[in-house]
Amino acid sequence: MNIEDIRAFCKKLPYATEDVKWENDLCFCIGSKMFCVVPLQGELSITFKVTPEEFDELSLRPGFIPAPYLARNKWVCLKDINVLKRKELEAYVKQSYELIKDKVPKKLLK
Repeated sequence: MNIEDIRAFCKKLPYATEDVKWENDLCFCIGSKMFCVVPLQGELSITFKVTPEEFDELSLRPGFIPAPYLARNKWVCLKDINVLKRKELEAYVKQSYELIKDKVPKKLLK
């Protein structure tokens, strides 16, 4: 997968928006809350939220690290995008979207 594949997948999710934050990060949001972050420069990586159980497992798995600044909220950063198959990565991003969506007030989902 490349950044355009990730972008296309995220934009297909209902109510998903994209924005550039911190001058270098492409952020995908729902109701103004991020669910996926991809740097626009440097090596391709992807950061997303996972369940508490997955966080402990994935943080120790090769290719992953606890996400800087977001680890306390159970986010991981996949530093080596080749560690996961496309369907696996899409499943994690979709799950991140759902985890965030569940916390967004319904009135913001327009």
